[in-house]
Amino acid sequence: MAEDATERKTDVRAGQVLEVNGLTVEFGARHGRAPVRAVDRATFTVGPGETLGLVGQSGSGKTTTGRAVLQLQKSTAGSVKLLGRDLTGMRGGELRAMRRHMQFVQQNPYSSLHPRRTVEQIIAEPLEVHRTVPPQDRRARVAELLEMVNLEPKVMSRYPHEFSGGQRQRIVIARALAVHPDFVVCDEAVSALDVRTQAQIVRLLHDLQEKLGLSYLFIAHDLAIVRDVAHRVAVMYSGQIVELGPSALVYARPGHSYTRTLLDAVPVPDPVRQRERLRHPPPDHLPADSRPGPCVFGDDHEKTGTEPMHEIAPGHRISCRFLPDDFEPTTALRADHE
Repeated sequence: MAEDATERKTDVRAGQVLEVNGLTVEFGARHGRAPVRAVDRATFTVGPGETLGLVGQSGSGKTTTGRAVLQLQKSTAGSVKLLGRDLTGMRGGELRAMRRHMQFVQQNPYSSLHPRRTVEQIIAEPLEVHRTVPPQDRRARVAELLEMVNLEPKVMSRYPHEFSGGQRQRIVIARALAVHPDFVVCDEAVSALDVRTQAQIVRLLHDLQEKLGLSYLFIAHDLAIVRDVAHRVAVMYSGQIVELGPSALVYARPGHSYTRTLLDAVPVPDPVRQRERLRHPPPDHLPADSRPGPCVFGDDHEKTGTEPMHEIAPGHRISCRFLPDDFEPTTALRADHE
């Protein structure tokens, strides 16, 4: 799987399917409290056939970002462009028409399928909503989609409770692919599954990407999975993207102290090293006002006039103005932080 991922990372075509610029989401004030900024000026792109991994601790704003990109959560500021069209200004039928180009694979396959509908009804629903397939051809399309996710067409008369978690997630993926989307948000799409099933679903997503040219925003807290899936990785902390770059660079030479904290929490196969790490574990939670290392998370770039992200290697950027002391100088670009 790792070899396939490495080969895949060198084959990203030019152009952008998704362009997110300054995306901000605030939740309203309650009981006299100030609004909570769940996503803070997030900026990133996803190219054709590319997977961007969005990682961070629980509560960092990953899911809110994904929902705002899909226009399932109203944004406070910023823009989201899909296939060159700004979604944030769309309403009604115009937005509904664009939804066929973007789909959602949710975290929990046990709650994302209607328990009283058959597999055929579940997968055919988007075909009915978007009217992309004539009624007489829908059953054949459902059968085709089931085969695409490695399920037998004969299961279309069954109900969700008759399937395992991995099979349910395959049904969710089939439903997402029904209307030929260009872009899919996978929000913790394998976190509710066992390790073996996770690997099978990740392989399926990869194969579908190769076959259909899909672009993914792959949201996850498990950095080990994202390493095998993503061409590029965006690390999110407290609503902000603090590091963004090619997956190989981010994992091999993380430039941000928070990214290093996340990587330090990933289990290693060597039991001796793992036991040593468990004796000195990283903190489970970093408070919003913490300052790990010499970095300032809370820089107000609008007031100071500084760039919100600084390039430390080609395509590799961090929100800090400082590099770790042991960062490889051969891969770093000369910048103001030296």
